Amino acid sequence: MKINEIIREKRKTLVLTQEQIAEYLGVSTSAVNKWEKGSTYPDITLLPALARLLKTDLNTLMSFQDDLSDVEIVNFVDEIDKTVQEKGYETAFQMAMDKIHDFPTCENLIYSVVMYLTGALILYNISELERYEKVFEAFYEQLSHGQNTEIRETAISMLISYSLNRKDFSKAEELINTLPSSSIDKEERIAILYTEQGKFLDALKIWEHRILNSITKIQTALMNMLDIAVKEERIEDADFYADIYEQVSKLFYVMQWIPYNAKLSLSVIKKDKKECLAALKSILTAMREKWKPEENPLYKHLDGSGTNIFSERLLAMFQEEMENGNEFAFMESSQEYQQLLQELRNYNDIK
Repeated sequence: MKINEIIREKRKTLVLTQEQIAEYLGVSTSAVNKWEKGSTYPDITLLPALARLLKTDLNTLMSFQDDLSDVEIVNFVDEIDKTVQEKGYETAFQMAMDKIHDFPTCENLIYSVVMYLTGALILYNISELERYEKVFEAFYEQLSHGQNTEIRETAISMLISYSLNRKDFSKAEELINTLPSSSIDKEERIAILYTEQGKFLDALKIWEHRILNSITKIQTALMNMLDIAVKEERIEDADFYADIYEQVSKLFYVMQWIPYNAKLSLSVIKKDKKECLAALKSILTAMREKWKPEENPLYKHLDGSGTNIFSERLLAMFQEEMENGNEFAFMESSQEYQQLLQELRNYNDIK
């Protein structure tokens, strides 16, 4: 909070009037009123007495709080997401920057906000990518020197991605070499400790997340192998990787539409209308089904609500790409493709 908000809140909590504050400090009531509106600020010589009167310390009064709580950060990110949907990305971006300026040393806030905004650039198909990414890269650079190990390593990973996108391979390699290589798996040790302590629910949550994370790593590896096979014109191998991607994804009960990702990507590369249509039908149908991980023994303690919202947004993105993008341009002459697009329009309109 800003100093004017703190003064107003603390005064009301103590059930004091603006007149009482003014009388105690020897200033006019209108001066206190202006402080609370934020149009003027108390003289520096009054701050110690004002802090004592409001039963707080100078750090709090002057908004020198370093951190927000985890709950406050989560709620703020939710607020940003709502703002993106209702008022647009730019408004949400400015709101986020204002909050970061209020808490410039709060790593968790910066990390959570910038990671969300980075993902939202793609999710909401935002233009002017370079303008925003330049700002985010500066924040990732700041976070890459922070105290929190997890945040620091994630920030370095993001900087690596930016370097690769710019084809700055020497910088990417330099950053990669800064990442620690530890043989100690802290998360695994914690899960085993929880089991020994009888904290089975806490242990299960860790193992369930690890299963999903491991499948994601396998999927990423297969997609990269597929990409290399295509570049080397080994199409049979690429087809094989796409088949394995689908089988592994179904075996581990990931979200219903994910298994078809590889085949869709490959069909677009091959310009294969039949395979592309089949993959699109499977994906768009599956995206309408809610993922309920809690109904599966593998993921009983996971919440799929966030991923279901993500699927709904992806449907709108698919419609945008199918209508205006270049990826599916080779499909435009297909009557079945046009029918599938119309069905998608009707579904998104009803939502």
